[in-house]
Amino acid sequence: MPAWPPAGSGPSPVEGPSRLAGAPWATVRDRLRARGLRWTPQRRELIDVLAASTGHVTGSELVERCRAVDPATVPSTVYRTLHVLEALGLVSHSHGHDGREEFHVLPEVDHGHLHCTRCRRTWELPAGEAALLTAALREARGFAVDLSHLSVGGLCADCRAQLAALGSAGLALE
Repeated sequence: MPAWPPAGSGPSPVEGPSRLAGAPWATVRDRLRARGLRWTPQRRELIDVLAASTGHVTGSELVERCRAVDPATVPSTVYRTLHVLEALGLVSHSHGHDGREEFHVLPEVDHGHLHCTRCRRTWELPAGEAALLTAALREARGFAVDLSHLSVGGLCADCRAQLAALGSAGLALE
């Protein structure tokens, strides 16, 4: 197993000065120990990788990023740690239109996702924009939507315009 921290990597975001001092990452070690979990080099490595990440990232991307530091990284350790970090509120997970699990690092606000099934682009759907839909589901069905798991597939404006242009061009050729 390689020495920790890797040479030249600087201080861990949970030990010593860092750009994340005072951030929720600074308390991860104590919070894990409070749950009876050990503070291992593998967990520290994942925390370092997550602290350097923004937005959405898949579990497999996190495994690969960890393996770039330590090739012996075990996927099950990464996924188990992600589960614990989600319980601590440091990451949240959602599912893409294709069912792929994605993790959002330090989510500031609840949001859903829009996925274009043609170009594969993804957008965050703020709670305010989803309010009518979630209110309608609560009213009609008594269903409280977990916005972080709301994933809507469809066609974005660009793809709809491209398809419309192809459609009208096809009609002109006939």
